[in-house]
Amino acid sequence: MRGKENSARTDIYARITDRIVADLEKGVRPWVQPWSADNLSGRVSRPLRHNGQPYTGLNVLLLWSESVANGFTSATWMTLRQANELGAHVRKGESGAAVVYASRFTKTEKDACGGEVERDIPFLKAYSVFNCDQIEGLPDHYYRRPEPVTEPLERIEHADRFFDNTGAVVRYGGDKAYYSPATDHIQLPRPEQFWNMASFVAIRAHETLHWAGGPDRLNRDLSRYHKDRRERAFEEMLVELGSAMLCADLGIVPELEPRQDHAAYIQSWAAILGSDKRAIFQAAAHAQRAVAYLHDLQPKVDTGREAA
Repeated sequence: MRGKENSARTDIYARITDRIVADLEKGVRPWVQPWSADNLSGRVSRPLRHNGQPYTGLNVLLLWSESVANGFTSATWMTLRQANELGAHVRKGESGAAVVYASRFTKTEKDACGGEVERDIPFLKAYSVFNCDQIEGLPDHYYRRPEPVTEPLERIEHADRFFDNTGAVVRYGGDKAYYSPATDHIQLPRPEQFWNMASFVAIRAHETLHWAGGPDRLNRDLSRYHKDRRERAFEEMLVELGSAMLCADLGIVPELEPRQDHAAYIQSWAAILGSDKRAIFQAAAHAQRAVAYLHDLQPKVDTGREAA
């Protein structure tokens, strides 16, 4: 039974990874597509569950990719059962999108001496969800479209406050953006040097996610970043994923400027994912953790309500 479970889990890793590799081999970063796709132009959010809760980790990437490929404009997804419970039905002939659920359970086994030991066993399960554009008969609010962003400056001011609240030290000047582990600071060109302010925020998000991996924070091992091309490409892949998630959380729709290193990174990412079917899952998990860390650094909102 254990062999069958491992085989099923490996198949999930392979199917999802192969799909992402196919995009990368075309020179496309699937986590960037939603910003410029015609059906999502001018508005973006994380994919949402039927109850309005946002998806996290790799599922964000998978459902964004599905939305772009199929021209979906709704951000909300649900299972067949959830649609039926709402009195709705999936249109005949529609195909669901695969999302994954990762967890673990504890199993008691006998050790070599006959004693009982508990073993922590991870598992991965794939299931299908449908976009609201594929479902008929839902309550009206499921079909409402988000309004296009009309006041980007207000959104950007909000984003600047978000990054200021993290406490990351930012220095401005020059024509390069990077995080320096030696001095623990982020270096950015001046905002007016970017195509637009949304692009500036996206790059600041990227570098702040590098910063979040520092030894006094999430402690990602960056010791081989400049020595090992694979380690460098993996780090860049995870912060790109995280930057896309943060931009969605903050309502930013950036037109990313082309960077000279991106073509090389895309080739490296395709090579990594082709040889390691779990790499994109690991990168998405690290990205989600870093994004959550930055959110946790924000001031807590005081509702002003007293306990009864």
